[in-house]
Amino acid sequence: MKNPIVHLNKIFDSRVRLGVMSVLMVNDAVSFNDLKQMMEVTDGNLASHLLNLEENGYVKVHKGFIGRKTYTTYSITKAGEKAFREHIEALENMIKGMK
Repeated sequence: MKNPIVHLNKIFDSRVRLGVMSVLMVNDAVSFNDLKQMMEVTDGNLASHLLNLEENGYVKVHKGFIGRKTYTTYSITKAGEKAFREHIEALENMIKGMK
């Protein structure tokens, strides 16, 4: 019997990283505050997950200012999009194989 989880991406095991990637797949860019609100997590929790995704090359960080306030947005990279699509495909194949 084949290993059903061999093609799953360990980076996406976290519900927060899975959620962030899902949001970024369908939006050009999303602010830190919007992601925090959507994921219902603390600043520190979200920041650590975003750093993980950034270090793995899956998200890009865009920092700027609105007036005197910093404004940070995140977008998905091509590598992130590819990795996430492969992860979702592996999940779908695993589910289909269990029927």
